[in-house]
Order: sequence, then C-alpha cells, then structure tokens
Amino acid sequence: MAKAAVVFWSGTGNTEAMANAVVEGVKKGGAEVELIRVGDFSADRIADYAGVLFGCPACGTEELDDTEFEPFFAEAEGKLSGVKVGLFGSYGWGGGAFMETWAERTEAAGANMVADSVTCETEPDAAAIAQCEALGEAMAKAIA
Repeated sequence: MAKAAVVFWSGTGNTEAMANAVVEGVKKGGAEVELIRVGDFSADRIADYAGVLFGCPACGTEELDDTEFEPFFAEAEGKLSGVKVGLFGSYGWGGGAFMETWAERTEAAGANMVADSVTCETEPDAAAIAQCEALGEAMAKAIA
C-alpha cells in the first residue's frame, strides 16, 4: 500500500489541527499515512513516500516559519521534481497570500500538486476541516 507523509510546523496549534484532518482524509481515501513534525523530518526522506503533504502557517509578513520550516523547505525544493504534493496552512492576517507564493515555489520545483492548497484564517472551522480531509483524500487517490 502506498504511503503518504504529512509534514507540518505549527505555532499555535491551528495548522496542527489541519494536519490531523489531512491525516484523516488520507486514511479515508485508503492510503497509509504518517504524521511528522518538520523538525523530525529531513528532505532526504521525501523519496520514502509516494506523496507528501506539507503544512505551515503564515508567519512574519506572509512567509513560511523561518526557524524550522523555511530552512527545511528550501532544501526540500531540490527533491520535489515529480513528487505528488499537497499544501495547507493557517494565517492570522494578510488573507493567506503566503500560500500562493508557496504553491508557485512548489510547482516551480517540479512537484505535481494533487489538489488546490487549503488555507484558513486562525483556527480551522468545520469547512476548513472538510477541505483538509478532501486534500488528504485527493492525495490517497493520487498515490493509489
């Protein structure tokens, strides 16, 4: 059975809640999944999975977390060509513009996006949780 990784960073717990919903979606879709904090994952492990879902909130001025996630993702970009990828994250201001930039970077790295990225403002509501689950299910279908 194909396996997906959900790799995330969360400062307040909002993106972690989204990550848990993405995991549930992958399971509903019939694939195996592993939930991993970005600090416990290295870019070299991307090849160990049939697909990877990345989650990070907007930090600073609509940027990825610069302490752990951005350094990891900068390294990961060189390993994303042909990889099935999904993106999700929360934001507190700025309307979530960080996601558009992040998706463009991911696509420029040659990744195959499995679905539209998912964002929500602050804590995910029922609609955002459903979108996260759908993202996870889309990954499960893509790696089947």
